[in-house]
Amino acid sequence: MESNCLSSPLENAFLALLDDATPTVRTALLAEFSQRGPAALGFLQGIARGRNRLLAWHAAWFLHELKCSDPVAEFRTFIRSLNYELETGAWLLGRTLSPQLDIGACCTLLDEIAGRCRALMVDPSSAREQCRVLNRVLFHEYGFRGSGADDADPLLNLLDQVLFRRQGLPVTLCMVYVLVAQRVGLTLEPVALPGHFVVGCFLEDPPFFVDASEQGVFRTRADLLQRLRRQNVEAKVSDLAPTPVREVLCHCCRGLAQRYAAAREHARARLFATFVEEFEAAYGRSAAG
Repeated sequence: MESNCLSSPLENAFLALLDDATPTVRTALLAEFSQRGPAALGFLQGIARGRNRLLAWHAAWFLHELKCSDPVAEFRTFIRSLNYELETGAWLLGRTLSPQLDIGACCTLLDEIAGRCRALMVDPSSAREQCRVLNRVLFHEYGFRGSGADDADPLLNLLDQVLFRRQGLPVTLCMVYVLVAQRVGLTLEPVALPGHFVVGCFLEDPPFFVDASEQGVFRTRADLLQRLRRQNVEAKVSDLAPTPVREVLCHCCRGLAQRYAAAREHARARLFATFVEEFEAAYGRSAAG
């Protein structure tokens, strides 16, 4: 009877070769995975849902070559897992529209941007000084900017599209900012204000905020609360708390659903609306448990 799982030594051997782009290695691995059937598929699907972004991309490539990859099902599995990691979730969301998404190229670009930031940083430097460097690199050297008149474009809710267009919505620009900061060892958080997203730095007291859609302008708590009051929003300090990854990704799905509905692309609008429903149901089950 064929085993439904691989032995630990074999899994380790496959893991060591998974990111080898040599054609002969790729071909040999495809043959091995094909021969081992469900056990290999389970192994690859587990890696594709894992936290190692590079290995996840390679596993997804093998699954696609084996004609077993279903990006929509993979994103639903991610939602139900409650194991949310921002970058992994962003790539999985992107693949629901672009199954051939080159995640490796996206990661390489983020690494390149972070490398340029590190080259300009001087130790020791405060979180605010590091953010000034991020601002210079992202908005002046790489030219990231807000969406302007293009904000009705659904694709600006996708991290991969924003990376290569260098243009995005507040939420996706915040994602770029947070992920580059993460790569240079700076922990920042997305913050969802009513009607707007900013990046929050809670490493200093008081915390400060960066508006990635306005070329990295620094904001204080008072600045943001005043902004909300001008919009006739009942402003609360809790509005300035870090936003969970679940809510960031759900916001992107909601934006996709709304913009596709406005464009009368109803099938796509419904798809992303179901993702929103899945996020809310998964959170509801978690909170109830």
